[in-house]
Amino acid sequence: VNKIMFISPEEQNAADSAISEAENAFADMALVEDEAISRFFNHAENLLSQDELWDQICASNQIDVERALARGRTVGRLKVDESAREKMIKGLRKWKQLGVFRNSTLETVKRHKFSVDLIQAPLGVIGFVFEGRPNVVVDACGVLLSGNTVVFRIGSDAIGTAKTIIEKVVDPALELAGLPIGAISIVDNTGHGSGWALFSDPRLGLAVARGSGEAVQTLGAIARQSGVPVSLHGRGGAWMFVDRDAKHEDIAQTIYRSLDRKVCNTLNTLCILRSELETTIEAIREAAELITQDLPKGLSIRVRRNDEAHLAALDSCASISRSDLGDSDLGIEWEWDDQPEITIAVLDSLDEGYQLFNEFSPRFVASLISNDPKQHQEMFVQLDCPFVGDDLTRWVDGQFALGKPELGLSNWENGRLFGRSGILAGDSVYTVRMRYSSHRKSD
Repeated sequence: VNKIMFISPEEQNAADSAISEAENAFADMALVEDEAISRFFNHAENLLSQDELWDQICASNQIDVERALARGRTVGRLKVDESAREKMIKGLRKWKQLGVFRNSTLETVKRHKFSVDLIQAPLGVIGFVFEGRPNVVVDACGVLLSGNTVVFRIGSDAIGTAKTIIEKVVDPALELAGLPIGAISIVDNTGHGSGWALFSDPRLGLAVARGSGEAVQTLGAIARQSGVPVSLHGRGGAWMFVDRDAKHEDIAQTIYRSLDRKVCNTLNTLCILRSELETTIEAIREAAELITQDLPKGLSIRVRRNDEAHLAALDSCASISRSDLGDSDLGIEWEWDDQPEITIAVLDSLDEGYQLFNEFSPRFVASLISNDPKQHQEMFVQLDCPFVGDDLTRWVDGQFALGKPELGLSNWENGRLFGRSGILAGDSVYTVRMRYSSHRKSD
């Protein structure tokens, strides 16, 4: 970080207090039985299933949503509904089914007269910063399975909802299960400085930042300078490429299914071939009609200055909000609530699109609509990103792809990830210890 960051005493004290709680709880976690950890997920699921408690969570969420709207924020990710509740319950059940895996043996290497066990062990205190998705509180409970504890710093948009989830579901479940209350703690301050203080604390075993933009990059830089391992999300926005042999129905359905709501893996940039412009636009028009059935405002598109010659054709399938974008703007992630926005780029070849992706995208998610296996392999080889596919872009989700609630997703904007995928789940937060056992014969 090449600028002075001011952290107030209140922000520093709030972060320090929460980390101290979690640090003490981490030591206590080593003494609890595995069954107590499993019981936590049972109790949390039962509490979240109670309508009276859920109504209180929804009431807090409504206040958060109204406050965010008054600030001019988008609230699609902030709102909770019955679907969000079901996903949280499903996540708790999944963690319970996986079982506790702290201190489990990953591998045993047998040598002459001795053996070495590689043991999955708890990592420590996990620091977690997020802004607008309160359900993340429940997702992150998975770190308990490996014996870790967690500290949340929550942005002002979601603070009311998150606090209610912790007060009504998480803390009671910890107490009923016999786990230390500080195992899941919250920084009682929404100022940016409290997040900076959290990520600069060397007591963290891992720092995780959800979201994108300068704030997340700053958090990552602070953690790295402080010697804290960090997992960043970074910019979102998926790219899609349409090959010359793509079927009309496949194009329309894939676009439609990739624009159901605005999250990080939503379709953002659509690359189509000039040679197939007429037929591809017909498919985009069909996708736009399907979208309008769910989101009446319909699809809004943005195009590059280079593609102004095709404005009339593109305007026939959706409203054009901007037509002055440069190549460097192709990576801008559009934020929307009820009207999907995408950028369309008309290209001479897929190779041209791959070059633009590697130069200007967040290096996150890419999908190719094609019936040619060679083209799919070519895309896989050329693109520098952790997630590639042949269908909708929304598959990049821990619950959907792996059956595990995720702590966060990571792009490759700051380089490739060492030894792991771009999906960080609760069961992947651990260290590895080694135990040597001699094969001495007993007398």
